[in-house]
Amino acid sequence: RPMPIYPASEKIPSWRLADIIDGVLDRLVRLPDPVPARIRTARGDLDYDTAVRRVHRPVDEHDLEPAREALKFTEALLLQTALAEQRARLARRPAVGYPPAPDGVLERFDAALPFELTGDQRAVGEELSAELAATVPMHRLLQGEVGSGKTLVALRAMLQVADWGAQAALLAPTEVLAGQHLRSIVDLLGPELEARLAPVLLTGSQTKRERQEALLGAVTGQSKLVIGTHALLGDKVEFADLGLVVIDEQHRFGVEQREQLRRKGRSAPHMLVLSATPIPRTVAMTAFGDLEVSTLRELPAGRAGIDSFVVATAEHPQWLDRVWQRTAEELDRGRQAFVVCPAIAPGEPEGAEQPDGLGGVDGADAQRPMMNVAETVEHLRALPVLAGRRIEPLHGAMPADEKDRTMREFAAGDIDIVVSTTVIEVGVDVPNASVMIVLDADRFGVSQLHQLRGRVGRGAWAGIALLVTAAPVLTLARDRVEAVAATLDGFALAERDLELRREGDVLGSAQSGGRSSLKLLRVVPDRALIEEARAFAGELIAADPELRGEPALRAALDRLDGGTRAHLEMG
Repeated sequence: RPMPIYPASEKIPSWRLADIIDGVLDRLVRLPDPVPARIRTARGDLDYDTAVRRVHRPVDEHDLEPAREALKFTEALLLQTALAEQRARLARRPAVGYPPAPDGVLERFDAALPFELTGDQRAVGEELSAELAATVPMHRLLQGEVGSGKTLVALRAMLQVADWGAQAALLAPTEVLAGQHLRSIVDLLGPELEARLAPVLLTGSQTKRERQEALLGAVTGQSKLVIGTHALLGDKVEFADLGLVVIDEQHRFGVEQREQLRRKGRSAPHMLVLSATPIPRTVAMTAFGDLEVSTLRELPAGRAGIDSFVVATAEHPQWLDRVWQRTAEELDRGRQAFVVCPAIAPGEPEGAEQPDGLGGVDGADAQRPMMNVAETVEHLRALPVLAGRRIEPLHGAMPADEKDRTMREFAAGDIDIVVSTTVIEVGVDVPNASVMIVLDADRFGVSQLHQLRGRVGRGAWAGIALLVTAAPVLTLARDRVEAVAATLDGFALAERDLELRREGDVLGSAQSGGRSSLKLLRVVPDRALIEEARAFAGELIAADPELRGEPALRAALDRLDGGTRAHLEMG
């Protein structure tokens, strides 16, 4: 007979827990089933009480799988029904509709674009346009491959709202990215539309005068496009008429921040969430279940692509010399290069995955000192092969004006090599940069490496990504790096990343990484079951929004822990 093994603690061993649970089961009355009987019957599942007892007291191994399957489905249905309730609540909030305006700024913007939109950009743009025109608030997640043009699609949505005199706010996680967004938007708009829309930047490190000007533009409504960091969430930030909220890099923000910005609208503003990292469908359905999902897979024409290579210094230490020679060859052709390190200075990590078993380095390898920006800059400046090249640092601890100046000079071609932390992970667009070198690549997660690689190959020149690692073969750290080098398919890598990192707290404010809040359910292997639960949940809420006819399900939902319930109610 199989013996259950429970998560033990120092004070309570597994066998003691088993005794306690055995005693509880003897006294336990029949457990009500949260899953309606007709759904259990349709699936051929065990009822909840039987499943709970069999998973704790299996007679043989054949008892276990049907019990686990029934409990997994119970968990999936509860989660998806809670999310379906949230979607229904959001749909009942009144919003202002912003239909496409004839001969408005969006039409003029489209007419002046120097390139054709991709098919995906057109299709998703029409989807967003229709939802912005409705008086039900849009709640949509826009995900896509690196370089697929998510920012352009978001900007077109912002212009549709601005055509009606309303404002759009774009929230970015870093000052580097917020500044890059402002520059890109200004460049795309051109002088005439820029003067009309007065896009403005709001960050925490601005001077008092800059901040006051930005706040004035937002509160008077003069600035139709307001781009900023967490500073946008402050109590002093007010909008004349906030019609659309765009959240860039959702995984860097919790639902609390989403809610803070949404509350600054007089009516419920439309919400567009951008994900810089492709998200597997089941994660999107679970972690972002209150959002509909749009996907950009098609890359703009004219991109030359990226070749990726693992530079395995554990087996071939001499290969690192060839990395710098190859970089010099690209610089001789007039190109530029990024070098990324996991740390700012010795002992100062920034943005790398930590060695916690959830994406970090393995075992003793975790003790290896991290490559860092400060020492790498000095090393590269001393290399004869890079003599005469301008090499500058870039990291989060630098003053904002220095970071901005460095990025501007790099974008203008005045800097040959930027040695950076992950502040350049997303959004940075320098078409002339053709080389991405990631030192200690095993210190980064799969999706981080894919994002970093996406900073090159954005123009007419082919990109080269050199992933430098000292991690030994057949380690998890090395496997991650090899997986990234093997494919440019971000969605395939997202699946692999999820397998390595697990789901994280899918209903927690972080929404990424960390320990999973799910019990038996796993979003990759159980995708079919989750989709089935989502369909049943939608039917249940459509037929009976308050679930008055399903008291056991209603009671189970009401018992959801406080953090989960608060998350769902925020939206």
